[in-house]
Amino acid sequence: MIDRARLEKIVRAAGDLALGAWPGAGHALEIWEKSPNNPVCAADLAVDAFLRRELSAPLPAAGWLSEETADAPERLEGGLIWLVDPIDGTRDFIRGRTGWAVSVALISAGRPLFGMLCAPARNEFWHGESGQGSWRNGERLVASTRRALPGARVPADSLAAPDRDLVTVDKPNSIALRIAMVAADEADLLATLRWGYEWDIGAAALIAREAGAEVTDAFGQPLNYNKRDPRAFGVLVTAPAIHAAAVERLAERARKLAG
Repeated sequence: MIDRARLEKIVRAAGDLALGAWPGAGHALEIWEKSPNNPVCAADLAVDAFLRRELSAPLPAAGWLSEETADAPERLEGGLIWLVDPIDGTRDFIRGRTGWAVSVALISAGRPLFGMLCAPARNEFWHGESGQGSWRNGERLVASTRRALPGARVPADSLAAPDRDLVTVDKPNSIALRIAMVAADEADLLATLRWGYEWDIGAAALIAREAGAEVTDAFGQPLNYNKRDPRAFGVLVTAPAIHAAAVERLAERARKLAG
């Protein structure tokens, strides 16, 4: 099994590799679209290749599931799997904004053991370990303890009419960083109502849970990882006392959008 220090060294190095290509530092970047409105850049692929090489060395039997690698069914055969988004928040990355992070989680039997986010443009390193807690830059995280849904802080650009009793706060493009904001008590609620992939949320969901947040899908059900279909409908991360109210508020919208 890999130890935390070695994993952190690898993830930090991946963050440095991404930072070395970041347009915000003045670097030119090759960009194209994987599909309409779904950008990717050369740095995504370089970081993905680096992480696959470096993470496979200490755990060669572990499976691999990444946004930038074709899915392979053999990942379902073992108990361990790496869950990777080499640059979560690619839109912010290619625009020279800071709201992106390298996201890495180690999953065992469907549950995260380690989760790490390296956001070098923000000088942030986040990590969580199952049963041990979570930290940002060495400071222990304690999630939001808000008790009322009205007035809750949400990382969003704007709010739908039924949600205008909430309060918007800064919204990085990275969903992982938005989840981590709840872990750091910089937001009280993060919700998405769309089909999303495990690599988007694996690391950050562990960090939030270990900080004391409630973490589920949009219907309030537990998140599981390394499924045959590596998706879940939405993610809901909240202060524990407002989770039930958030599930109730979103229920009808979630049912309609999930089909």
